[in-house]
Amino acid sequence: MSLGKPAQSVNRILFKNALVVDPEALTQKQSDVLVEDGKLKEIGKISAAHFSDPVIDCKGLVLCPGLIDMHVHLREPGREDEETVESGAAAAMMGGFTSICPMPNTNPAADNGEVIEFLKRRANGLLVDVFPIAAVTKNRAGAELTEMGELVEAGAVAFSDDGDPIATAELLRRAMEYARLFDVPIIDHCEDKALSKNGCMHEGRISTQLGIPGIPSLSEEVMVARDILTAEFTKSRLHIAHISTAGSVGLVRQAKEKGIKVTCEVMPHHFTLNHEAVLSYDTNAKMNPPLRSATDVEAMLAGLRDGTIDVIATDHAPHSIEEKQVEFDAAPFGIVGLETALGLIITHLVKPGILTLPQAIAKMTLNPATILKLERGRLKIVAPASLTIFSADEKWTVDKNKFKSKSKNTPFHNWELKGRVVGLYNNGLWWQRP
Repeated sequence: MSLGKPAQSVNRILFKNALVVDPEALTQKQSDVLVEDGKLKEIGKISAAHFSDPVIDCKGLVLCPGLIDMHVHLREPGREDEETVESGAAAAMMGGFTSICPMPNTNPAADNGEVIEFLKRRANGLLVDVFPIAAVTKNRAGAELTEMGELVEAGAVAFSDDGDPIATAELLRRAMEYARLFDVPIIDHCEDKALSKNGCMHEGRISTQLGIPGIPSLSEEVMVARDILTAEFTKSRLHIAHISTAGSVGLVRQAKEKGIKVTCEVMPHHFTLNHEAVLSYDTNAKMNPPLRSATDVEAMLAGLRDGTIDVIATDHAPHSIEEKQVEFDAAPFGIVGLETALGLIITHLVKPGILTLPQAIAKMTLNPATILKLERGRLKIVAPASLTIFSADEKWTVDKNKFKSKSKNTPFHNWELKGRVVGLYNNGLWWQRP
């Protein structure tokens, strides 16, 4: 998929006059950055005199470690009409991401080494790195554990049955005990389906007003509590996917205070929108977990501010126009998010002062890299260079028709945002927005 100007192989490149954000030190400082042989060579005041390789003037721009999205759906294999590894990577580039982690709910599911290796092969030669997340259970059916050792060896960085919760506490316990052997996290979609049933939106005042079946906050919180207790018992690493309720944030906060190995993520739509977005019956406001109340949105912001919420991811979930243009209860859950995330974060978290720029960047670089044990997310000298360059001040208007994703299902069409990607460097490739 064309992005205009293609990525160029550049082993030596100098970025001048950038506002360099270090998510480890939580600092931002005007500096130059030199990349040599594809590795980060030097950060500081660097002369461009007699420098014959490309020099990129980054005055007024932010330079940080390449952004990481640890929760995306690429639909390949199985639904290549909605997204592929290539088109998902193209969308990731436009959004500033140099690394993405696809979830295993494909067809066939990513429950064996062959599928994981297939995904890795499909990403060969791309600027964007793909780090697959493997299924916890075979065919994600919630009955029999996958061969976790084989999957880790093939390249899986975590395990999840995302799209569905891990079916039982007993299965979760066994999965955590096995995952602990490889020091990889279990990522759980926390939903008690006996409570959510056929719900289509948040259970509350608006679901009652519209006559739409609701999904109660309790359906998420019961499972978050179960998972935390199991993580404490097994001394294993747990990551809560797409947290959405005030109660869930409170449970994670308490667990961290007790020293339990739990982390969590939030999506931009859960701190920028609430269930009032469903009043128009727009199916692009239908996602799982659903858009919650204004009180829940405030809890997401508080959790981001105090560090309870470790990661901002997107849950990029492409769906065809035909699937979304149906009655609200018949439409699939999910929205695309790779191309709007950075703008939403800068506009709704950084500019209002909820997070500093280094804090926000840490939740998109250092923290997901640490959770998944990726050699990414840091500005480390002599390490392979993975960099994102963006303007924090440039205004732009979301136009879904210009998305590089194959799917256009977004509730943010026509929103004016600040924070626009200018260029990326990764895998020895330099790409600049045309």
